[in-house]
This record gives sequence, C-alpha cells and structure tokens, in this order.
Amino acid sequence: MKPSTFLALVLFAGLMYCNAFSQDKTPVVDKREKNQQARIKEGVKSGELTNRETIRLEKQEGKIKADEMMAKSDGKVTKAERRKLHRELNRESKRVYRAKHNNKVRH
Repeated sequence: MKPSTFLALVLFAGLMYCNAFSQDKTPVVDKREKNQQARIKEGVKSGELTNRETIRLEKQEGKIKADEMMAKSDGKVTKAERRKLHRELNRESKRVYRAKHNNKVRH
C-alpha cells in the first residue's frame, strides 16, 4: 500500500472517529455536502466528469469535511467558522458545475 493511500485512510478513520463523538452543529453544511456528493456521483455515472476531475473534486470535499471537523472540535462552531465553511462549499459547488459542463467526457 502506498504511503499516501495509507495516510488518507488513517485521516479518514480519524475524521469518522471524531465525527462519531462530535455534536452535529452544522446541519446545513452537512446537507450541502451530501448534495454535492450526489452531484459528483451523478457526474461520474453520466460520464460528465473525467477521472482527474473526480479526484480533484473529492479531494476538495475531503478538505471541507476536515475543516468542518476542526470547527466542531472545540464543541462550538462560531459564525466565522460557519461562514468559512459556506464560502468553501460555494466555491466547491461552482467547481462541480464547471467540471460537469466543460465538454470533457470520460472515455
């Protein structure tokens, strides 16, 4: 197993562990993340997203999830943290749209 793959798995496991014990203080963020994951999945299924685009979008989704876990880590999500998460989600939404509509298709 590659070191980068192993590191990603450890990071993901750590995030899931933290998520299990953190209180859900960001239901709107969670809903938007779920919606964007569905949009990415649909883009993969329809062939609108290339493998490279999918990897890039999933990587960014992981960063947003990590930022959310950091915001929740102290038990309180401040307005500034919530605003940062929404800004990241807005940018990611635009990236998903652009990637799905750039006339590149998966072969």
